[in-house]
Amino acid sequence: MEEADFIIVGAGSAGCVLANRLSADGRYRVLLLEAGGSDRNFWVRMPIGYGKAFHHDGLNWRYWTEADPETTQKPHYWPRGKVIGGSSSINAMVFVRGQAEDYDDWAALGNPGWSYAEVLPFFKAMEDNLAGADDWRGRGGPLTVTDISRQVHPLCSDYLAAGEAVGLRRNPDFNGASQEGVGIYQITTRKGLRCSAATAFLKPAAKRPNLRILKQAQATRILFEGKKATGVEVQADGQTRRFMARREVILAAGAINSPQLLQLSGVGPGALLQQHGIPLLHDAPLVGQNLQDHIGFDHLFEASRPTLNNLLRPWWGRLTLGLRYLTTRGGPLSLSVNQGGGFFCSTPDRKRPNMQLYFSPLSYVTAPKGKRPLMTPDPYPGFMLGVSNCHPRSRGEIAIAAADPLAPPRIRANYLSNNEDLAELLEAAHFLRRLTATPPMQAIIKREIRPGNAVESEADLEADIRANSSTVYHPCGTCAMGPDPLAAVVNPRLKVHGIEGLRVVDASIMPQITSGNLNAPAMMIGEKGAKMILEDHR
Repeated sequence: MEEADFIIVGAGSAGCVLANRLSADGRYRVLLLEAGGSDRNFWVRMPIGYGKAFHHDGLNWRYWTEADPETTQKPHYWPRGKVIGGSSSINAMVFVRGQAEDYDDWAALGNPGWSYAEVLPFFKAMEDNLAGADDWRGRGGPLTVTDISRQVHPLCSDYLAAGEAVGLRRNPDFNGASQEGVGIYQITTRKGLRCSAATAFLKPAAKRPNLRILKQAQATRILFEGKKATGVEVQADGQTRRFMARREVILAAGAINSPQLLQLSGVGPGALLQQHGIPLLHDAPLVGQNLQDHIGFDHLFEASRPTLNNLLRPWWGRLTLGLRYLTTRGGPLSLSVNQGGGFFCSTPDRKRPNMQLYFSPLSYVTAPKGKRPLMTPDPYPGFMLGVSNCHPRSRGEIAIAAADPLAPPRIRANYLSNNEDLAELLEAAHFLRRLTATPPMQAIIKREIRPGNAVESEADLEADIRANSSTVYHPCGTCAMGPDPLAAVVNPRLKVHGIEGLRVVDASIMPQITSGNLNAPAMMIGEKGAKMILEDHR
């Protein structure tokens, strides 16, 4: 039976950071368990390859939610990284921290140490911002953040001009003094390759003698002595193996798998565990609750000028771009298709942005269900304008569907179950219509494909939103942080309430979702979590 001081479950965005920082201390043996395999995959390393990884069964858990009542009873596809690097190895690489108020709200909920002023140093320490350091940005850290404003498609200029035409300012850095405005997204790439959490944090640490990384090893149960976590049971190579933790077990398996593993191990809602015949170790009714996710929709257009469709659709175009990428690590294949972006207030009375914008100079109306054909877009020039909500009020849940640890859990997203979410999205749909009515956008629009000019009434717009809204792939909150054991799963130092030797350090600890993409906040949680763990063991 093997031992380590710290056992980390999950080599994703937070887990890779934890493995680096805990092993760098030099005094502790660290074991990192990952259910997936190696990230040495072309579709992982090439930035635009995330379109292929989107449904790749060797890189992806490929989860589905249950039929969702308020979005036309359809299930929603939830890709999650099942690979070294986790979802940072298959995401769109957009680097957004969120609004300062997001973290101040966490602190106000009774979580000391989590205000924006207190987490900002961790954000700065982890990044190598190629645009340079300032009061908000860091240089010299492990994670490369790239400004692509000089590389994006020319249509992005028209999008930015349209944003200004409706009163939004140009914002050169959504992670700077203010998030509001339109601009170009920064992405986590390094010299034309994806810079995932694995690339940034795990690869430099992998050769340390006190760090062991075990791939294709799915944790199936946390082991306990009384209410103290002592190890992890794992399925690997067709065998059941046990690893013992001398100090702590740390769950970094993400917003779906961390609560699932807690429930499978007897820590969760008593009635749920009883239903599946799992002995109750600790009744923790909030495990799996408080599920939050951003939800959004796209308006699609045929363009009157060339877009990425013209380059990526013909075989000779893909060949040309492929050769360019292989020889120079440049061109569209070295980027995300989420190029233009922004944050805005859907009504003038709001004090901070409540909506996120996306401009992609590419379209795939004819995409097969469940696919994301970034390399085979529509056969005409097209682009997409999208929005998603920053502060959804709807809440869902994660619940085990069986005592079998290899069975996927039940995911109830409950999108639009709070009427305010729908009201905000309706406001955003009207905003998109105002944006596309500006002269800069009219100059590049040939026709609106979806929802189409016939969709004008409030009822028709609502129907379109319900039919076409879906996840923006940001689940979080299912092991929420808070001081009250009856209202949270972990305390502000990320220790599981009522249990010794067990922490959760990933996006599931967010009491409230942050404004924007979650990869940067998840890595920050890994940074801060590692520091707290080392402090507590000194």
